Amino acid sequence: MALSNTGGARTFTRMDESTREQWMVIAAETVGNQPRVASSVLALLRSLENITDGFAVDQLTHSVQTAARAEAAGADEEIIVAALLHDVGKAISVANHPRIAAEILRPYVRPEVTAMIEFHQDFQGRHYYEHLGMDPNLRARHTEQPWYELAERFADDWDQTSFDPDGPIPSVEHFEPMVLRVFSAPHQI
Repeated sequence: MALSNTGGARTFTRMDESTREQWMVIAAETVGNQPRVASSVLALLRSLENITDGFAVDQLTHSVQTAARAEAAGADEEIIVAALLHDVGKAISVANHPRIAAEILRPYVRPEVTAMIEFHQDFQGRHYYEHLGMDPNLRARHTEQPWYELAERFADDWDQTSFDPDGPIPSVEHFEPMVLRVFSAPHQI
């Protein structure tokens, strides 16, 4: 069996030669290192400060405004954190940003919250797709979904209204405790 040393612990170099004991060490270390997930997500979020792409505010400002509107409306922590992170995928790919954000959130939030983020562009399109020659009614394909009203509220009340340089602009630090709590342990893997 091929073994390597990392941090004093002996571990395998091939999964097909691993042991239960090794996996128990890995599982314990993974749980112990869970706070790095929230730190990485917050760093990715902060990188949105460098993305404006023609909007009146940078994408970080847009994100914190969206989360602030969700919080002011009485949304729960999972929804507020999802609102904060809904565009975090733009740091990697604007074209696929909703799915990237949804996949980051998926293990940590309820399925309806993940769906709200994954399909937010279909709902957001009502407000601008016609200007781009696209179908502004893409949300109609989701009308039978149990999360439809949540996604509609997110897009219409919080997201599309959050490009205001004079609007509420709380700090990322205001939301950090929520992000730390939501990302403290996955609901699912």
